[in-house]
Amino acid sequence: MDEALLRGLTPGVLGILVRRGADFAAAEDAVQDALLEAVRTWPDDPPRDPKGWLVTVAWRRFLDATRADTARRRREDRLDEEPPPGPAPALDDTLRLYFLCAHPSLTPSSAVALTLRAVGGLTTRQIARAYLVPEATMAQRISRAKRTVAGVRFDRPGDVATVLRVLYLVFNEGYSGDVDLAAEAVRLTRQLADAIDHPEVAGLLALMLLHHARRAARTAPDGALVPLAEQDRGRWDTRAIAEGVAVLQAALARDRLGEFQAQAAIAALHADAPTAEETDWVQIVEWYDELVRLTGSPVVRLNRAVAVGEADGPRAGLRALAALDDTLPRHTAVAAYLHERDGDLATAARLYAEAAHHAPDLAERDHLTRQAARLNARLRR
Repeated sequence: MDEALLRGLTPGVLGILVRRGADFAAAEDAVQDALLEAVRTWPDDPPRDPKGWLVTVAWRRFLDATRADTARRRREDRLDEEPPPGPAPALDDTLRLYFLCAHPSLTPSSAVALTLRAVGGLTTRQIARAYLVPEATMAQRISRAKRTVAGVRFDRPGDVATVLRVLYLVFNEGYSGDVDLAAEAVRLTRQLADAIDHPEVAGLLALMLLHHARRAARTAPDGALVPLAEQDRGRWDTRAIAEGVAVLQAALARDRLGEFQAQAAIAALHADAPTAEETDWVQIVEWYDELVRLTGSPVVRLNRAVAVGEADGPRAGLRALAALDDTLPRHTAVAAYLHERDGDLATAARLYAEAAHHAPDLAERDHLTRQAARLNARLRR
């Protein structure tokens, strides 16, 4: 079973059902049922037109559900409207669905969660990890969102800021998670930048391009994570970096700074440094100060502590870290790194091992475990 094919077809199938008049929540349920049926039957009997097959099965599942709770006349009208079998239209509905999922009746966080689940194809567990909440909490949030929009016609596009947030989270999951959605997020953000002249849209595109440019160097041949300072910069995509910097400069010139532009500026400074040692950490701290002002995010403050440790020394970084909640994700890993920089190898080794125990994925857990083992080996010499 080609899971990538199913994932790629899902937005188009969902868009067709919505255009035919299905409310979003019911359409999403029907598409999920069709995907399950595809997983069950396609290995033995693959269809000639996979998208058309999914549309037909999903529409029938939607009609079956509709028959259970609507009047006979309405059921017959919908059945009469079923188009004849044939190839499904080759329209790209994905970006339109992102906007429709940012529905005015939903809170931004619920809209993001619903879009990631229904259109992005992420599991509830992956979305919960992106939001830093328990899986059960996210499952309840998605269920509430679907109940809120049950019976609502998705005919009013939502807020651009919410769509940007969704695209950002999809990119992050594709960049660091176990589902490759990063290239799709870049593609959709390009479409959005072509359609909407807004500096934050450009800022997000620049941020994605600059991060994506480093992707080939982020993992070793055995799949191990390679920290930024140890990456082979010759493997970075210089064309993507140049494009990202140009897009960012044009956005910053409009003097309407937003969080995505600030993040992109930090990424650009990393990309501009020929070596890790030549990174302009002082300017990076200044951009983190802007980002803290714009967002107040504790995760931004955590990243700022690392930058302070590089610009002003590890003890300054540890002082900045001490002001933050030690239950923040990756707080312990940052503490380990700064203690190692400060020469306290025993504390750093202990903290690396502790951070590995709480790592969100296997690759990060293995990286932190290796860091702890490396320092323990040095201590035994």
